[in-house]
Amino acid sequence: MITSRTTRPPRRSRRPLGLAVLLVGAMLGTLSTAPAARADGPRPAVSECPANLAGKATCYTGQDANGAYYAIAVPQRWNGSLVVHAHGGPDLGEASDPSRSVEDLDRWAVMVDEGYAWAGSSYRRGGYGTRMAAADTENLRRLFVSEFGTPRRTYLHGQSWGGNVAAKILESYAGERGPYDAALLTSGVLGGGSRGYDYRVDLRVVYQYYCQNHPRPSEPQYPLWEGLRADSTMTTAGLRARLQECTGYASDPQERTAAQQRNLDDILAVTGVPERTLESHLRFATFTFRDIVHNRLGGRNPFSNRGVRYSGSHDDAALNAGVQRFSADPTARRDLAYDSDLTGKVSIPVLTLHAIDDPTAFVEHEAAYRASLQGAGRDEHLVQTFTRESEHSELSSAEYAASISALDRWVRTGRKPTPASIAASCAGFDRSYGTGCFYDPRFRPAPYASRVNPRPGGLRWPAMTAGQERSWSRIENVGIAP
Repeated sequence: MITSRTTRPPRRSRRPLGLAVLLVGAMLGTLSTAPAARADGPRPAVSECPANLAGKATCYTGQDANGAYYAIAVPQRWNGSLVVHAHGGPDLGEASDPSRSVEDLDRWAVMVDEGYAWAGSSYRRGGYGTRMAAADTENLRRLFVSEFGTPRRTYLHGQSWGGNVAAKILESYAGERGPYDAALLTSGVLGGGSRGYDYRVDLRVVYQYYCQNHPRPSEPQYPLWEGLRADSTMTTAGLRARLQECTGYASDPQERTAAQQRNLDDILAVTGVPERTLESHLRFATFTFRDIVHNRLGGRNPFSNRGVRYSGSHDDAALNAGVQRFSADPTARRDLAYDSDLTGKVSIPVLTLHAIDDPTAFVEHEAAYRASLQGAGRDEHLVQTFTRESEHSELSSAEYAASISALDRWVRTGRKPTPASIAASCAGFDRSYGTGCFYDPRFRPAPYASRVNPRPGGLRWPAMTAGQERSWSRIENVGIAP
C-alpha cells in the first residue's frame, strides 16, 4: 500500500496508560448516551506522508477493529499535544475509504506544521451516522494513546458535518474530567440533523415543482422525502443533466432559455441556496436523503414541510398550492434527532471559525449552536469567529493556525480569547503561510430561522434537550445503527 520510510517516535506519557484507560472508562460509564468505543486493533504502520509534510513528520496508517481506516502524523518537533480530526460529508460508499483520512491530513497539514500530532478516522462505513462517526473518532484517540502515550493536551477539530460529529463527541465523551481539553469547529453543520437539512427538504420539493423531472411523469413516482427511490440507478451525472435541462445552471446566462432562467431564478430566490452550490445541495437532497431514509431509518420519513409558506417566486400562491407536502414519522424524526441533534451541554472550551458567505453550511448554523449552548446554560464555554470568505472548507491556513493557537492558549492560561484578539494574532501566522487574514470581529449571524423556514416548534434551542436525550436513550434500538 504505502512504504515504510522512517522509524516510530518514542512513546510519550504523563501518567501510566492503564490508569488513563481506567479513568476514561469510569467516566464513560456515567454517560448512558455515549456509544461504545474501543482501542483494540492492529498497530498502525509507518507510511509515506503527504508531500507537504515530507521530512516534517512521521506518518502512519491503519484500520481499526471496526474497519475504520485512519491516518496519524507525528511532527519531528512535536509539542506533545494532539489534534483529533472529524471529517465532513458524509461519504456514501458502503465501506471505509482508506484514502479519506490521508486526504484530510494533507488538507489540514497546518496543524502538523504548528507542532501538533494529528489523527483522523475515515469512519467504519459511508453513509449517515453521527454517533457512529463520533465513536470511531474516539476509538482513534484511544488507539493513539495506546501507541504513543497520553498527549499533553488533546484537541478536537471538526469540519463541516465533522463539526456536528465533534460537537457530539463533546457531549458524549468530553466531560470536565474527560480526555479532551477543547474543540475547534470549522464551517460546522451545527443545527443538527432534525433541523439542519430543512433547507434541502425545501430545495427538493421546490425543484420538483418547477422542473417536474426528478422524477419525470413517465417514471415511477415516490414521495420526495425519500430523496430518491431505493432501487433507482440514477447517477450524479444523470442528476446533473436533469438540473441543466430545467435551469441551464451550467450555461452562460445568455445561453439559457427564458423558461430555464425563470426556473433558476425562482428556485434560488425561494430556497436561498447559492447558485454556485445548487448542484451539490440538490445532490445531498437526493442521494444522502436516500441513504438516511432507506439505509438508516428503514424507509421511515424524518422530514416535514407541512405548514411552511414558500416565498420569493414570481407566483408564490401557485407554488404553495402545488408544492408536495408531507409530515414526518415521529419515530424517524426522533431517531435522526437522537443521532445528530445537540443538547448544548458542553464543559470545555469551544472555538468556532466560519466564513460569513459559506455556500454549503450557512453561517446561520453558528446562531443555532450559540442558541443551543445558551439554552443549556453553557455559552460561557463558546467563542465564535467569522471571516469575510466565501468558501466552505478552503479557509486560510493562517486562520486555522491562529485558531488552534488561541484555543491552546485558552486551555493553558484559562484566559478566554475574543474574536478581536484572535483576529489580531493572525498576522503573525500569515507571515509564515501567506494565505491572508479575513476576520470580521464585529460580525454576528442572524438567527437560523432567518435563513431556513422554521417548522412548528423549530424556534426553540437546543433542538434536543439533555432530558430528551436521556429519555430516548432508554428506548431499545433508538437512533441510527453503526
